[in-house]
Amino acid sequence: MVIVETQKEWDGFLTKFKSESSVIVPVQCDDNKHPLATNLCLLYLRMLDDNTEEYILPFRHSDAINLKRKKLYQIKTSQKVYTYDKKKLLHLLHLDNIDDIQMKSYLDKNVPMPIDELTTNAHEHFNRVYWGKSNINCIIPIMKHLEMCRLIVDEIKKGVFGSIQNCFETYNNDVIPNLYNIEKNGLQTTDGMVYSEYNPYTATGRPSNRFGGLNFAALNKKDGSRKKFVSRYGKEGMLVEMDYDAYHLRLIGEVVDYQFPKGSVHNHMAKLYDVDYDEAKSLSFQYLYGHIPDDVIKTNPFFAKVQTYIDEVWNQYKSNNFIESDIYNKRIYRKNLSDMNKNKVFNYLIQLMETENNMKILTELLPQISDYKSKLVLYSYDSFLFDFYLPDGLDFLQKVKGIIEQNDKFPVKVGKGWNYHEMEDITEKFE
Repeated sequence: MVIVETQKEWDGFLTKFKSESSVIVPVQCDDNKHPLATNLCLLYLRMLDDNTEEYILPFRHSDAINLKRKKLYQIKTSQKVYTYDKKKLLHLLHLDNIDDIQMKSYLDKNVPMPIDELTTNAHEHFNRVYWGKSNINCIIPIMKHLEMCRLIVDEIKKGVFGSIQNCFETYNNDVIPNLYNIEKNGLQTTDGMVYSEYNPYTATGRPSNRFGGLNFAALNKKDGSRKKFVSRYGKEGMLVEMDYDAYHLRLIGEVVDYQFPKGSVHNHMAKLYDVDYDEAKSLSFQYLYGHIPDDVIKTNPFFAKVQTYIDEVWNQYKSNNFIESDIYNKRIYRKNLSDMNKNKVFNYLIQLMETENNMKILTELLPQISDYKSKLVLYSYDSFLFDFYLPDGLDFLQKVKGIIEQNDKFPVKVGKGWNYHEMEDITEKFE
């Protein structure tokens, strides 16, 4: 093991790193802070060809002569790099050709790797004694970090050469970078910048989004807590949200080949139910996520097709022992699920369909808006929130709206506001 402190050691490390595949474990200064709100303490690297070469690159640790941060820009390789959290690593060190082994393992087992359960006595001691203090990792002995990193690498190696789903490349190269790119933009608040943290390793595949005591995926619309979210551009900016109309109904309509007429889906369903708008909306969600009554199947052509699809999916699940998403062909295996029934299986697919369609949109959208100052700062299931820089103009919003709506297949409502609580509907301005 080499703790890289001199130029000679650095040159030797770079030569080795560029010639072999490796595993990287980042250690940030403060584990209680978002990677974007703290500094890199050290990097641990294990070369995989002979499985013996180990390097620690110290950047902010009390036990070592620390390397200058600018050396991070020299860490480049064409070889494969493995890590347990690609999104976290990208926040600390930008590298191409990274494989997220946690994603690979998750696609096989439908649960995240038990990395958070790994620890050492020293880490437990320091975190207990110095609870609430900042940058504890900078004083935990470097050899104890070595011990911890070896435990993590042993866990990672279990997945490096294991089975792999065909969709892994898409999730590794599109989904994770999409979430990384949203996180790095941050959200401006009246108290400063905050960062979200998407967790894609959920049972249904729909990312959760929590950090720092905030559930960004479920910010309360009624209690005024959204008021603190504002534009980073002051008077030259505002928040703009694009929110899908009847998103799940339209997604399922695409799959079952049901053509909704132009206009409101819920108004269309209200006519089929012979009820008002609000009751129609309630009934549609009730039927979509629960049981579809026989009389509805007989009288409602949309739900007749949905029920046929539910039955087909259930039969495939029982005969194939997995269900497969319609967009990325991700498999959720029966061995990883329990207490399933046909409606629960269908609900899993709806959420997966929603997530993958959003990821497909983001893969198209993010490169096309990268040259603008306006930023996508939050994605939540059926909506996209932008910190809009006013000089980017209406053309920017028109471009974004066109991509998100996918040729008018999934129309959105557009809202604007000086804060995220007091939003004004401006959809008509785009008609």
